[in-house]
Amino acid sequence: MMPLWLEPLERLAEAGGPVLLGIALVAMLLFGLALERVWFFRIAYRRARRRLIDRWIARADHLSWSARTLREVWTRELIDRLRRPLPWLKLLVALCPLLGLLGTVTGMITVFDGLAASETGQARALADGVARATLPTLSGMAVAVVGLMFTSRLEQVIRREDQRLHDRLARALEAPHA
Repeated sequence: MMPLWLEPLERLAEAGGPVLLGIALVAMLLFGLALERVWFFRIAYRRARRRLIDRWIARADHLSWSARTLREVWTRELIDRLRRPLPWLKLLVALCPLLGLLGTVTGMITVFDGLAASETGQARALADGVARATLPTLSGMAVAVVGLMFTSRLEQVIRREDQRLHDRLARALEAPHA
């Protein structure tokens, strides 16, 4: 006997087909990466930023060309750690509508095969089949929109943090933080 909470998921998988399960896996991976980025930004990145500022303050030379180049390299390395999963997030976002389209096409093929086998032109069966076939497209688009919103927000946070990090390093020598 199946647990009660799994029953709606089973009906959804039956309605959308195996492609819908693929979209669900991509969505879990996408949202898992998103949660990891939130955790990284809230905890690991802030600690690393604090260590970088402390390393910069501890340096004796801040004005030479090599010191400024070193500051830029340190800043780039830290910001690149924030940016690291961005290409994967964008790939997963782009994959979702394509998987949805694949689900719709395979669902429509199934509908037309079923209609051809039964040799009856039942409009109700066709309408039900089309509704079931478009479920993967809806799911793929919904996951892609949410993933796109997260990805664009992450890019905005990265741009803001890049500027803030440069500003904090420039101000760190004027008024050291406690």
